Amino acid sequence: MTSTATDDRTASRPAPSVAPASARATALAGGLHPIGVFILLAGAFLPIMDFFITNVALPSIDASLHASAPELELVVAGYGVAYASLLVLGGRLGDRYGRHRMFLSALVGFVLASLACGLAPSVGVLIAARIVQGGAAALLIPQVLATFHHTLEHERKARALALYGATSGIAAVVGQIVGGLLVSADIAGTSWRPIFLVNVPIGITVLLVAARIVPATRSPHPVGADLAGTVLFAATLTALLVPLTEGHTLGWPWWIWLLIVVAVALGALTYLVEKRAEARGEVPLLPPSLLRLPSMSRGLIMLLAFSIGFGSFMFVFALTVQDGLDHDALQSGLAIVPMALLFLIGSVLSPKIISRFGRAALSAGAVVQLAGLGSLIAVLVTDWAHVSLWALAAPLALVGAGQSMLFAGLFRSVLADVPTHLGGIGSGVLVTVQQSGLALGVATLGTLFLALAPHSYPHAFAAVEYAQMGIVALLAVAAAVLPRFTKATADVPVIDG
Repeated sequence: MTSTATDDRTASRPAPSVAPASARATALAGGLHPIGVFILLAGAFLPIMDFFITNVALPSIDASLHASAPELELVVAGYGVAYASLLVLGGRLGDRYGRHRMFLSALVGFVLASLACGLAPSVGVLIAARIVQGGAAALLIPQVLATFHHTLEHERKARALALYGATSGIAAVVGQIVGGLLVSADIAGTSWRPIFLVNVPIGITVLLVAARIVPATRSPHPVGADLAGTVLFAATLTALLVPLTEGHTLGWPWWIWLLIVVAVALGALTYLVEKRAEARGEVPLLPPSLLRLPSMSRGLIMLLAFSIGFGSFMFVFALTVQDGLDHDALQSGLAIVPMALLFLIGSVLSPKIISRFGRAALSAGAVVQLAGLGSLIAVLVTDWAHVSLWALAAPLALVGAGQSMLFAGLFRSVLADVPTHLGGIGSGVLVTVQQSGLALGVATLGTLFLALAPHSYPHAFAAVEYAQMGIVALLAVAAAVLPRFTKATADVPVIDG
């Protein structure tokens, strides 16, 4: 596998041609063809889907491998913790060694780990393979966003980031649908194993195509590895996410709370170490100056809040439909299709809408989402005994349409002012915050739902969604502090720092 790295400034200039260039020719000239955008999104789709696809297969894994409840949690948490802990490092390695090379190498690792998951003879092997799979995913995802950031400009960049947002949201839904289909089909008596094995042919296809049509880019100012920052940051996220994902199953023992306290202390230590490293003229894993950019800091806070709401919604909706309304996993996945479709359509349209109407488009999206959530609560609470999945379609469509506008705008804000040579780090931070928000949503609002559900499923769902509506209402107001996003400002190029 051979790739020639190009300077980011070269990569951002379109190749001069009279006729439309082929995807291969565009890549060789340092540009990214629309087909290349699609292939990168396909590569990003697999790791995101795999975070959600396992949930519906846990009962089958339990029956097949005789796993305990904590072991089943680790099948999910092992992937999630490795994924979140290494995302920023993945972005940094792409900046230094080349994003094309890292994308292909990480994809190979992800495919091999998926194969190991599908063939795992015991739950211990499955957990170990899932941790490796999560680590490979963490090295892969930042290369997608960083390549968009460095090879696309203006509306094409905004559209690609919006499509990435759509990919993230739809992958969560498709994961549940595909997982339900594959487990129910029980192909050749393989039960849950195809949910991992399906990654192998898809991953190989993406690998072969990406090797030819994705351009090779790297930072013109590569920096060395920040070993202290990497270890401290990974330890902080591990100490935070392990108790959040395992706490409910284990009954919140004292050591879970101790780990959360340790996570706070490690987070403070990480910040001090990174601040001193930057003061010495080094480029730390998490540059404090980057996190102080107004567009990034404000966007990250809002993205964290949005992700908490989204993560909790996906969790409590699935449980409400399956355990409350007595539908199976496949029907639960199909029920949320209207939200996924409107999320996709909204993500395609959002770049032009946001460029024209600016921050008002995000506030309008929040209002639409509020209307959808309010309608959903009304349908479930007032007609619980006779609720049909069709009655949920219109409210879910409104939720998806509103979410797409917020999601696209927040992704655009976080990366708006990131210098091109720090694009990989910025992308890693963005996805880390998103992933941590999903886990926090399940751990906080999801735990609230589990506590209230035995008394009343509809009122437990309503309580969680009232909290999410509060988050969305705050986002509608807070959109005023984000960049303007108008055409005039969108056309201002990002300047290297």
